[in-house]
Amino acid sequence: MPTWTTRPETAEDIPAIRGILLAAFPTPLEADIVDALRADPKAWIEGLSMVATASDGAPVGYALLTRCHVDGEPALALAPCAVLPSAQRAGAGSAAIRAALDAARTMGENLVLVLGHAGYYPRFGFTSASRFGIRAPFEAPDEAMMALPLVTGRPVPVGTIRYPAAFGV
Repeated sequence: MPTWTTRPETAEDIPAIRGILLAAFPTPLEADIVDALRADPKAWIEGLSMVATASDGAPVGYALLTRCHVDGEPALALAPCAVLPSAQRAGAGSAAIRAALDAARTMGENLVLVLGHAGYYPRFGFTSASRFGIRAPFEAPDEAMMALPLVTGRPVPVGTIRYPAAFGV
């Protein structure tokens, strides 16, 4: 299994990130969402857009945390996460996610939310958001809407998630 280097995105990475998203998803929707999030100063947080790079320094994996809210309290949304098909199932996505979560902890963030595969995200510590009284603003399977408190002992906000406008929900 390769060892991945992770780091926050740079301006030079933007075309490669778009390429990762276009290769990993069937439509350009996720790539367009990232472009819109990057342009939204209320959603974008410098240092929370992470790439995992191959040994040659080329980005192959990506994870993004942006500002969302739970009934007015700040939180982070983890989305999208993507890996070039040629590097999938080798840990690049996990490395990018772990780096993003570590950066969020370092910044003093309290909570990360993800709507994702119930068999994948618990490895990072995510559990059902409903356990904390957090719900999506749309119908979502309970096991797929997950939360990860980042600071032990700090209160977790309760209520409905409000995503940035770029998500369209």
